[in-house]
Amino acid sequence: MSQSLTVLNKYWGHTAFRPGQLAIIEAVLAGKDALAILPTGGGKSICYQVPALQLSGICLVISPLIALMRDQVENLRNKQITAFALYSGMSRKEVINTLQVASSSNCKFLYVSPERIESDLFQEYLPGLNIQLIAVDEAHCISQWGYDFRPPYLRIAQLRAQLPDVPIMALTASATPVVQQDIIDKLQLVNPAWIKQSFARPNLSYSAFEVEIAIPKISNILQQVKGSSIIYCRTRKRTQEIASLLKAQGIEASFYHAGLEAQVRQERQAAWKNNQTAVMVCTNAFGMGIDKPDVRTVIHVGLPDCLENYYQEAGRAGRDGKKSYAVLLFTAGDKNELFASIAERFPSLESIREVYQAIANYLQLPVGSGEGQYFDFDWSAFIHRFKLPAPLVLHALKILGQEGWVEYNDAVFIPPRIQFVAPRVLLESLEQADPDLDRLSKTLLRTYSGIYDQPVNISEKQIASLLKCPLEEIQTQLQDLQNRGILTCYPQKEEPQLFFPVPRIRAEELVINQGNLQSRKKQYEERLRAMLDYAANSSACRSQLLASYFGDLSSKPCGTCDNCLRQKKHSLTSIEFEEIKTKLMQRLQKGPLPYTELMAVLKHKKEVHVMEVLDFLQAEEIIQLKKDGTVVLC
Repeated sequence: MSQSLTVLNKYWGHTAFRPGQLAIIEAVLAGKDALAILPTGGGKSICYQVPALQLSGICLVISPLIALMRDQVENLRNKQITAFALYSGMSRKEVINTLQVASSSNCKFLYVSPERIESDLFQEYLPGLNIQLIAVDEAHCISQWGYDFRPPYLRIAQLRAQLPDVPIMALTASATPVVQQDIIDKLQLVNPAWIKQSFARPNLSYSAFEVEIAIPKISNILQQVKGSSIIYCRTRKRTQEIASLLKAQGIEASFYHAGLEAQVRQERQAAWKNNQTAVMVCTNAFGMGIDKPDVRTVIHVGLPDCLENYYQEAGRAGRDGKKSYAVLLFTAGDKNELFASIAERFPSLESIREVYQAIANYLQLPVGSGEGQYFDFDWSAFIHRFKLPAPLVLHALKILGQEGWVEYNDAVFIPPRIQFVAPRVLLESLEQADPDLDRLSKTLLRTYSGIYDQPVNISEKQIASLLKCPLEEIQTQLQDLQNRGILTCYPQKEEPQLFFPVPRIRAEELVINQGNLQSRKKQYEERLRAMLDYAANSSACRSQLLASYFGDLSSKPCGTCDNCLRQKKHSLTSIEFEEIKTKLMQRLQKGPLPYTELMAVLKHKKEVHVMEVLDFLQAEEIIQLKKDGTVVLC
């Protein structure tokens, strides 16, 4: 057994790698750069985690998804593997503490958001981190031609100069050929191992239906296919509407979007993951980092704005390899709505300046200040105060981020954290002085390892359950311990963050590169057309359509999508072909046959089959269709 396979088996319990994984692992172990194109659910994290555990130092993992970083760190720690994460919202003290522990411990994985790489603190500690591998997750974010371009990714290439001998592995699930090449260029990958898994998902059946009303079709699907489901909607309002309609029909459904309180989102996600709720109706805020293998159906109500998003979201079905379904439901109005969104997504310079000025006013940020700082951003309060349309703010912020003025990070639930700071002798005195606080302290120390080294995420509900007392009492006792100087409490955070990579300037001085903006607009329009073509296509295999979009031309018809099934249903057998041909030839021996009488002669035969035989005979020049509409022998 190879060392890589031994590591895989020891920590993950698998006895074999998935296609492509071992080739990627062996490439980076040999010191080569690598680009891994692995579809959603294809096991990207294994590709850098397995080699990193064989190397002597740290694997630096760069990811824009804070929720995913936290999940990965938690999963690794559950395997007794040391891992830490740096992300927006952490205080300077927390960042320093994490970097110090990472550099002086047996840390194997350090997850960082791309913005952190350029910070003075990170640069100060970088030489002492002993980085042996750099893994760039969601690597398509580096390409301006990708659907999710993020400028901080462009700065990752600077690590190449600082760590010239460290291999870089770029990973993505959804990149077109143009974007794949751009990833190689922007990350300066040197002669990389370029490994692509097939984009085909043999166990996943795709289908698309144009409907007037979605609910009857959704109900029908859920009744036919039992098990866990996700229903994606374009708006928050629609998630609540559909969940309510499904509940009225006796289907256990919940809804989820970024506008809900963090605790509510967390509870609903947990209920769905634990199969207490069968159906999650949500916006695309749900699902990233969700690793639930037994999702049987993913239904989209309305057209996504690109095939990249659709493929990723649909791919959350059937990760356990069992038969699953990805269904796209749309109306005629959805097409118009998508193209109307172009103007909304690319607002005027005046509108962008208006949003920028409002942000400065909201944060009370003077001209020339703010560089390198993070600010909590209450989305609802901002919209209400400045009376700006939410879509305008959202898309103006995206453009401001792409142009390097202001970076917006979505709301992330950061649970409460604590760190013990008092000497143990002081803790021992609690036993006599305050038995309740002593009991809480001992429970915390037993439950959470490393709580003396750095702030550790805690669950106040879990502690309340362990101690069999009300949640409010635990919160009061934690505050009491902080007041006594025994521990430091870091409160729960759930606000979005704004980061200023450059000092705030006057709004009238703000400039946007119109050339780049128009190029991105053109790319967006092309992605819209590709999405519409996919939805409207009623003949080609949907699995092949998706694969070819991502440059995979090797896939074969799936045989299970709606178009393949339609072809099977109407397929012409050799026996039927001969029967139709014989009857037609017998009739034509008697003279010309008016085209209008064709089906009467060949009654009980499907018109599509008759046309197929007719086309064949014409191509073979056995018969001829004359201008007056009659069929004759040649």
